[in-house]
Amino acid sequence: MAGETPRGAALDAGLGTALDEAVLDEAARAVDDASAEVNAVDSGTGTKAADAANGADAPGGPGIATKPGKVIEDDPETASGADLKNGRVLGGKRTGAARTVGAASADRAVSGGRRRARGLWTLARRNPAFSVIIATAALLRLIAMLGYQPVMFFNDSFDYLHVATDPYPHPLRPDGYAFLLLLLKPFHSFALVAAVQHLMGLAMGVMIYALLRRRFGLPGWGAALAAAPVLLDAYQLQLEHLVLSDTMFTFLVLSAVTLLLWHDRPSWKIAAAVGLIVGAAWLTRSVGMPVLLGVLVYLLIRRSGWKTMAITLAACMLPVLGYMGWYKAAGGKFAITESNGIFLYARVYKFADCHRMKDLPVREYPLCTEPANRLPNSQDGIWNARSPLNRYTGTRFSPDNNALGNDFAKRAITAQPGDYLQVVAHDFFRVFQWKRTVFPDPATYSQYEFGRTGRPLPDWHMDADSIASGEARSYERGNAQTQIVEPFAGVARGYQDVVYLRGTMLGGILLIGLAGLVPLWRRFGGAALLPWTLATGLLLAPAATAEFDYRYVLPAVPLAALAAGTAFTAEARGTIAGWGRRFRRAAAPADAKAAKAAEPAVD
Repeated sequence: MAGETPRGAALDAGLGTALDEAVLDEAARAVDDASAEVNAVDSGTGTKAADAANGADAPGGPGIATKPGKVIEDDPETASGADLKNGRVLGGKRTGAARTVGAASADRAVSGGRRRARGLWTLARRNPAFSVIIATAALLRLIAMLGYQPVMFFNDSFDYLHVATDPYPHPLRPDGYAFLLLLLKPFHSFALVAAVQHLMGLAMGVMIYALLRRRFGLPGWGAALAAAPVLLDAYQLQLEHLVLSDTMFTFLVLSAVTLLLWHDRPSWKIAAAVGLIVGAAWLTRSVGMPVLLGVLVYLLIRRSGWKTMAITLAACMLPVLGYMGWYKAAGGKFAITESNGIFLYARVYKFADCHRMKDLPVREYPLCTEPANRLPNSQDGIWNARSPLNRYTGTRFSPDNNALGNDFAKRAITAQPGDYLQVVAHDFFRVFQWKRTVFPDPATYSQYEFGRTGRPLPDWHMDADSIASGEARSYERGNAQTQIVEPFAGVARGYQDVVYLRGTMLGGILLIGLAGLVPLWRRFGGAALLPWTLATGLLLAPAATAEFDYRYVLPAVPLAALAAGTAFTAEARGTIAGWGRRFRRAAAPADAKAAKAAEPAVD
């Protein structure tokens, strides 16, 4: 009969909805351990299914109820079964079964939302310490975004923007971060750039916690404590709010480390993913090259196999060689930058004595500086208007200047190895000072802090046709200058005055990680070897090749914290406990002998 079709359609829809909800509740039961809540959900689902199956009548006539209070009545004028199946309506009006299908879809959406909310609450309840920390970290980042709109700028920011405006291989630094800006450019929002970088910061905390909690079995509070430095440090928070490459670089390196540590024996797919990520990190900051070396050494020590190492290396070099080919096509040299020699010259600028260098080429004489005429900081050898590099014609970061600076620096290091080691050690251990000092100068240091006033956009000429401020406004399609919004900015400043990771604390974290390597010395420190060596290398590289800078410290923090967390794994604790038992057994005979000797002689 025509009147039977709506009942059948309604029954199918009602049972389908009930079964869908039952499946969802069964999945939620696997997530939620609260049996009372699960029983309540199951009983509710059963009632709906039973009502639909039994065709409970409702006021107004016989019908099939799909949900309590909703009934489909018999109506000889309703659409046929084919019409209902095809979603057609009669007379321009939606049929009762079509309304039921729409209601079922809405019910499933609501049920899915409730299930996700219940899952999040269960997750937070199982990880209370980390939940508090990650929620606080997210709130702090929201405050920073509200207080300093749309974003904050550093001197280097405008070089990245210039590349994103008209892509070309930059001679000073690789373009990896500029590619991110280019990817986000269609949105014309610096606020989006800041949001992406803040999400990277939060993701780094999640990776540290997940590794230590799930992979290495640390208690929740211990894993949360290891994630706290990267999530709560005020200078990390401010660095994420700057248009700079450091946050992206740190995120990429930690992602590669997470993939490697999560798998004891990485498959070729994991090896390829790690290689691509490290390659992207290398193209974001030049210091990514030592990261590749660290990863390959780790794979060798862990005996991952030559195939895995070869895949990792090949995947890494794929984007790097492509970029170098682009650089050659544009500049005529197969390279990533033309600045490594100039930065190395800055490293030796403070101690280089041309009188002690043998056979110094005449072309390099202009790079010599007498001690009385040297500028205060090594970076002045590059950026100051009185830099010896400005004695040459042409652009400062030209291939010729880079070659001259590189040769001069190597001669200085060879002639004065003790002086070189001294300046490297001085800058390396400067990282671990308790008190932050203004360095290298007040103007630069102020860019690492949440300020009270917004800095005007500079009017530097980026090329013959563009200036820095104009390119920033073009990217934003509006006013891009940082606007200070109170009281949010005041909260961020007050937080930064109090809550930050002091250098001595970072030194302690590194020492804890080093102590964790000792029990597993037969395995070269185990899993902790990779993050610890990378953290130490990232701190040492700037001291060896350029100069200390506070922004170069922060990328090492999450790796150091991860290494410190792995010092408390079950394997390390078990090894130390075994040492204790062996020590006690070795000491027992000596104690018994001493006790026997102390007994009085019996006549």
